[in-house]
Amino acid sequence: MESKAIESPKELQEQLLDMEKLKYCFECGICTASCPVMEITSNHYNPRVLLEQILLDPDKVLKKEALWLCAWCYRCYKRCPQRLKVPEIFLALRKMATRQGHLEGFNEALRTVSRHVPFPASYCWVCLHPERSMLDRQFVESALQNATRFSAKERKRRAILAQEAERCKVAVIGSGPAGLTAACELAVEGFPVTVFESMTKLGGMLQKCLPTYRLPKDVLNAEIEHMKDLGIEFRTSTTVGKDLTIGKLRREGFKAIFISTGAHKSRELKVEGCNREGVLHALEFLKEANLGNANVGEKVVVIGGGNVAVDAARTALRMGAKDVAVLYRRSREEMPANPWEVSEAEAEGVKIHFLISPKKILGKNKRVAALECIKMSLGELDESGRRAPLPVEGSEFIMDSDMIILAIGEMPNLTFLPKEIEITEAGTIAVDPFTMETSMPGVFAGGDVVLGPATVVEAIVAGKRAASSIERYLEGEV
Repeated sequence: MESKAIESPKELQEQLLDMEKLKYCFECGICTASCPVMEITSNHYNPRVLLEQILLDPDKVLKKEALWLCAWCYRCYKRCPQRLKVPEIFLALRKMATRQGHLEGFNEALRTVSRHVPFPASYCWVCLHPERSMLDRQFVESALQNATRFSAKERKRRAILAQEAERCKVAVIGSGPAGLTAACELAVEGFPVTVFESMTKLGGMLQKCLPTYRLPKDVLNAEIEHMKDLGIEFRTSTTVGKDLTIGKLRREGFKAIFISTGAHKSRELKVEGCNREGVLHALEFLKEANLGNANVGEKVVVIGGGNVAVDAARTALRMGAKDVAVLYRRSREEMPANPWEVSEAEAEGVKIHFLISPKKILGKNKRVAALECIKMSLGELDESGRRAPLPVEGSEFIMDSDMIILAIGEMPNLTFLPKEIEITEAGTIAVDPFTMETSMPGVFAGGDVVLGPATVVEAIVAGKRAASSIERYLEGEV
């Protein structure tokens, strides 16, 4: 591929090794079909088309808005038959655009995001990762402030116009990204919306568990304040199932209900010693770290292989732990955490050990002191589509540790649901895939409570789908 845009330093060329695969792309369209950003901004972004343009005219791509819209969810990579690392190809071109001063595409991408996402600045920090493109932080912060102001002003204008029509009341349970998106979409269309949140602060997982190095909380809180200007009522410290019920919401006049309570319940590790002092669940550790209440040990072991495990490890390192290790029972290829997140953790000093599984948590005086582990090998494919981890007989060994963080997965807590709402075998809420409606008429659900642990951009898609379905449902009812 002859082009001045490919002339770059050696380290940048190494990031473009997947370009050779790209020349022989199957053109199956799986990357586009898998992409949640495509659903949000379909008129502005198509990964398959962008990949083709990179091959045909990479110089022109450097100035394009679409280059900056990839949200790093890696769904395309995980489903691609060639395992093409699409986000990293785009990143290499973003870096080149930055070095050559072609930032018009980034500014246009922010304008597009601000039109489609109710919290554009938070979304940018969490999903678009401008820091990876070597953009100047002061320039990014200024651009994000402009995007937030534009987003808030435009939505408020639309909401004021829509308030002339008399609309039915809608309840949103949960203030995570899916709930906030649905609430804003409905408020802009003139619906009176009340959001119920069990925590004292709004934002769900964005507030509770995302480390501040990934999302500054003042950015998130400022955007939530703008949402209040739309007329949305927020009720914090209100737990559905304890302080109120679905039936009570109906009696209060809410004609539609959207459940977006996330997946805040940690899965239990079934090994001896989990009740020892110094053994924590990752979500609780991250929550306490955000509140400034967490303590950290000197030798920290994180058990798990997802993005939550990586966030916990990097947070522990930032809090002063001298040695942080992540244990994952499969290989690097099967690790569910995004590859770039793993690479950043390793660059910061987190040690990641593959094909290792915990066997017993050892302790002294009720407190954790070490972890007995066993090596694993990979067998045949299991129900998850990955090779099953099998213990290697006689391979046990001991790792010293004074703190163990469990990050083996999260699941929704659905104890508050009435029996009329159907639950899947996976422990999530069953919904109509097109309308997002549950088995109880007028009750909708979306986000992690339906998908299981997913990304912020997938939650936004769910919130938009649900809002659209609720609007059609209520208009039909009226």
